[in-house]
Amino acid sequence: MSDHSPRHTVVVGCLVRNAANQVLLIRHAKRGWEIPQGRVEEGENLIEALRREVLEEAGVEIEPGPLAAVWSMLSPPAALIFTFLGRYLTGELCSSDDSVEAGWFSEEQALEQVTGQVMHERLKALLNYRDGTLYRAYTTRPYQVRLETSLGPR
Repeated sequence: MSDHSPRHTVVVGCLVRNAANQVLLIRHAKRGWEIPQGRVEEGENLIEALRREVLEEAGVEIEPGPLAAVWSMLSPPAALIFTFLGRYLTGELCSSDDSVEAGWFSEEQALEQVTGQVMHERLKALLNYRDGTLYRAYTTRPYQVRLETSLGPR
């Protein structure tokens, strides 16, 4: 008997801003510029994972803010991506095993740097965050939004 239970990877990401309202991006070796993000490890809560991923990828500590969006990637390998807003606290930007570069950018520069379609759409949605939580389900190859709604305050 085969196991047909759902299998999703859980990912956290963060749109981090500094005191000058600049946006933190990291450059992934294969995917190019993007917000810091990564898989949640077994037994780890979302907030711990968020802090760890930003620290590992960019070398800085953050104060997590609101859950701005949940992305449901329906194409295999399926993933749930919880994206938060965050505020820079301390630390010097540095690269890591997960990133080849990290930098602070204006919103306009960030949108120019992030060229991957899915991540560009994600960045745009996070930059336009007002309140509530955006939920978007999508497939890849080709990128297609299957459902988009706002959860929370109307």
